[in-house]
Amino acid sequence: QVQLVESGGGLVQAGGSLRLSCTASGSIISIGTMGWYRQVPGKQRELAAVIPSGASANYADSVKGRFTISRDNYKNTLYLQMNSLKPEDTAVYYCNAVIRTSDVGWRNYWGQGTQVTVSS
Repeated sequence: QVQLVESGGGLVQAGGSLRLSCTASGSIISIGTMGWYRQVPGKQRELAAVIPSGASANYADSVKGRFTISRDNYKNTLYLQMNSLKPEDTAVYYCNAVIRTSDVGWRNYWGQGTQVTVSS
């Protein structure tokens, strides 16, 4: 069984920074693409940033130049450095990963979400 555990959310003033982390644990053989998504009440979950294994990251236009996604493959951990935060960045942020395990093969997994609130 695989778990994705996020941390690092919280309350910050506009212009501030936060760093989110997401660690995968379980019977992991390999991790493919990892990403951060975000969702506000009443709206669909949207992609913020994604980083394939061994490839360059991609960002939503709304976060480009302010957010940086990275991964530590030895620690099975995904990061999101968020700078110059804006009130419109307020959302629940979810970690996502495509993971191969010995029992079920490749499958898509989600973290439980972490709240990021940016005050004006």
